[in-house]
Amino acid sequence: MNNSSHSLNKLKKWAISAVLISLLATGCSSDRGAGEARENALRKSSGNVKIGAVWPFAKQNDLFREGLELALEEINEQGVLNGKRIDLVLEDDEASVTAGLSIAQGFADDKSVSAVIGHRSSSVTIPASLIYENAGILQLAPAATSPKLTENNTKLVFRNIPDDVQLGNSLALYAQEKGYKNIAIYYVDDEYGRGLANSFEDKAREAGLHIIDRVSGYKNSADVKRLTDKWAILDCDLVFMAGTTADGTAFIKEMRKAGMTVPVMGGDGLDSKEFASSGSAVEGTVIASIFHPTAPTAQNEQFQKKFKSKYGVEPNKWAAQGYDSLHLLAYAIQKANSRVPSRIAEELYKLKDWEGASGKRVFSEDGNLNSMPIVMKQVRNGTFEYVKR
Repeated sequence: MNNSSHSLNKLKKWAISAVLISLLATGCSSDRGAGEARENALRKSSGNVKIGAVWPFAKQNDLFREGLELALEEINEQGVLNGKRIDLVLEDDEASVTAGLSIAQGFADDKSVSAVIGHRSSSVTIPASLIYENAGILQLAPAATSPKLTENNTKLVFRNIPDDVQLGNSLALYAQEKGYKNIAIYYVDDEYGRGLANSFEDKAREAGLHIIDRVSGYKNSADVKRLTDKWAILDCDLVFMAGTTADGTAFIKEMRKAGMTVPVMGGDGLDSKEFASSGSAVEGTVIASIFHPTAPTAQNEQFQKKFKSKYGVEPNKWAAQGYDSLHLLAYAIQKANSRVPSRIAEELYKLKDWEGASGKRVFSEDGNLNSMPIVMKQVRNGTFEYVKR
């Protein structure tokens, strides 16, 4: 990296830090001016209901847009609030913190916005959540699993996916159930990788499993060979991978090339067709995920049928997350008989029996999900099969 690029990155990090420090200093819950102005404007509004959706659509859409579009079509057939339409404003944050914060501020400046669905990564979602809360906008986060998202005493931020603690706990208990004893953890050093590795390690130790090593990053194939030789000496019988598809696939292939044949487990970051079809190295890998396409519920069966009819492909978890997220907001808007964010939030907190394509949603007081099902999947012949338990 040259000096100018390094200086630019330092400037970007400083700018992001300055924004967050400013928001934290004012206090998300104590500065009510912006939120009250929004609520007053929305109470007087009689037009359509405006909802934002932010995602790295160009880079990592993964059928999320299609899930949103199908839900929007269904919702607007009936309308909300006595026939009003939902106007869905799509924005691409390019998986960038700077772009995500800019988009979040744009929504904050628009007093007609009631809610935002997004973003994809925890590293973007968490700082953006402070802007939304401060502006009085309800945020429904369909992908961010970092526990930090709901640790800021926010009232309008909801996580529409199990967090790393829930995912890590499920994976650790599954490892215990399968009889593994000596586990090595490889994680990607980002918000997602660290959070999932921490949660898995804590629960695994609690369950009596032995974490023989925890490592992040490697220089080359020789480095991986030294690592796997050490794991073999320590009688490793499972490798836990906390990372996303690209990083996970690369490391597992290097590990197999180095001669390590023990099973691999990982989180929902590996839940993609690209991972499952990346070759024999990943065969047998078990992951935790949130969407079971053959779940025998009326909501899932209807979603499957409509999605395949409209787009000609099988829906995945991101299609289901986009679909469920917008339907969930529309349901809460109808129940509240209001487009005001605090009223919508009240209805989300009250949820007991709402069920989408991915299962039921019940939120705790901090905005986390309590009851969304977590399923185990295993790579078999280049695709995922669901593990019966």
